[in-house]
Amino acid sequence: MRLGWAKTKYSISYYVKKTIYVNGKNKDLVVKRLGSEKYICETYGVDDAKAWAKEQVRLMNEAEKEDVAKFSIDLCAGTDLVLDEQRRFNGGYLFLQDIYYELGLHKICRAISGRHSFEYDLNDILSRLIYTRILYPSSKMSSFEESKRFIEQPSFELHDIYRALSVIAEESDYIQSRLFKNSTAIQKRNTQVIYYDCSNFYFETDSAEDDKQFGHSKENRPLPIVGMGLFMDGDGIPISFSIFPGNRNEQMTMIPLEEKMLSKFDMSKFIVCTDAGLSSATNRVFNSYDGEDGMRGYITTQPIKTLKAFLQKWCMEDDGWTLDGDSSEKEYKISELDDEKDKDKIFYKTRWIREEGLVHTENGARKQTIEQKLIVSYSLKYRDFQRHVREGQIERAMRMVESGEKTINKKRQNDPKRFIKTDHATKEGEVADISASYIDDSVIADEEKYDGFYAVCTNLDESVSNIVKANKRRWEIEECFRIMKTDFEARPVYLKRQDRILAHFITCFIALIVYRYMEKKLDNKYTIDQIIPTLQEMDFMKYEGKGYQPTYTRTSLTDALHGAFGFCTSKQIVPIAKMRNIISNTKK
Repeated sequence: MRLGWAKTKYSISYYVKKTIYVNGKNKDLVVKRLGSEKYICETYGVDDAKAWAKEQVRLMNEAEKEDVAKFSIDLCAGTDLVLDEQRRFNGGYLFLQDIYYELGLHKICRAISGRHSFEYDLNDILSRLIYTRILYPSSKMSSFEESKRFIEQPSFELHDIYRALSVIAEESDYIQSRLFKNSTAIQKRNTQVIYYDCSNFYFETDSAEDDKQFGHSKENRPLPIVGMGLFMDGDGIPISFSIFPGNRNEQMTMIPLEEKMLSKFDMSKFIVCTDAGLSSATNRVFNSYDGEDGMRGYITTQPIKTLKAFLQKWCMEDDGWTLDGDSSEKEYKISELDDEKDKDKIFYKTRWIREEGLVHTENGARKQTIEQKLIVSYSLKYRDFQRHVREGQIERAMRMVESGEKTINKKRQNDPKRFIKTDHATKEGEVADISASYIDDSVIADEEKYDGFYAVCTNLDESVSNIVKANKRRWEIEECFRIMKTDFEARPVYLKRQDRILAHFITCFIALIVYRYMEKKLDNKYTIDQIIPTLQEMDFMKYEGKGYQPTYTRTSLTDALHGAFGFCTSKQIVPIAKMRNIISNTKK
């Protein structure tokens, strides 16, 4: 292989080429394009682009020679291992590193480093926090130790991590906005419909301070929590997030984050999709905008039981139902549906409604009329699913009654205790010595009447199928939180300082983005329960002066990883020069 270049009036571009023999003739084949002189200097921080390009050709030629090299490894049963010598290394992180650099996070760290005076390598620290959060989630101290598993050893000490966390927190807005812009260079971000949701994360402490406050915990733990608000695009990739006190109303967290995206992310046209808990009148009015500088709309779930009585009646009337896309415009009655023939069909009805809502502004609260489309669907399959879930909850409630378990907090949604009623007085009104608990059939009957029904509200004059299709993807943002909590072990949080807590969630946020792009590169064919264990197990035994021998099992997933990322480590041995070349390529 040799270096080639192409000159224009304004620039020169370099590439790697080799001569091949085709049909009796020599032909030059471009093996790899290295980029323009300006691109090479800016991206790799060099002054001489041609010298850098020549070195890449040299490394590629060395690696090509070693691909066919044979090695003999002498082992002696009577020779002790070298004391404290690490011989086993993980190489699964290299696939994460490829995405990390593709997202330009090294450039973000370089820009941040230019604004601060510190001696440690911020890029080295941030990248290791991301890789270990995905592969070996644990405390910052453990992350430092786990990062020593990688082929590339850390250049920093533990105290540098804690100092870097404060810088990362200070640059939170810049990191998020720059990361979003960099990601658009990989592929166009699907921001026509974006999704917002909130969750909370608990701490292993009993004291509340700063953002750590006592609130309603998703895990029902009596510990201080912080809340996280997260925006996600239509492809399941996070856009931006914020951290807020655990006792703050979640409905008040969406607009500030939207305003930040409008000003710093160059986003001006989008539709926000949320669940009912985040669809306050203030949020709906804010996202009812159509001006010269942009457009915003909303789609939100609408609990039927919270509608006015006449609307509830209309939603659950027996007649007036249609099938979306049915050109015959035939109307159906729920009472006449066939449990077998109509099981997979979804029936709809729509109407525009006007509601008065309390809108909060800087000048105080005021009432405002909100005009929106109410879309109600009915599905026999959804009805059966809800009944199946409830039957299980009722069985659990019956076991609680039989065991005499206390029934506090019984009003929470999906809590089996909501079906339990306890009498504490006799018929004569006297205080009873013994409380009697039983299943309240009236609660069951009240819930059953809503089975099969589902409603959304929107200010968009779109087809029912488009609205429903957009709303169906809300599950992906719930999965984002599940991944952070379960797979990345983002909680419990052990940090105390507020800035370091924010930095912890920044690393979780970036790790989630990196992982989502990993799924995309693998065409969404594999689950997180397959991908992460595979990366964890991609270990190598190092033979000094020779190379790295894979100790993992080659599978269809490892082959898919190598195919998607353009390098292969599933050889009997990977020579040292070849591994250096692979590492170098993951950073381009």
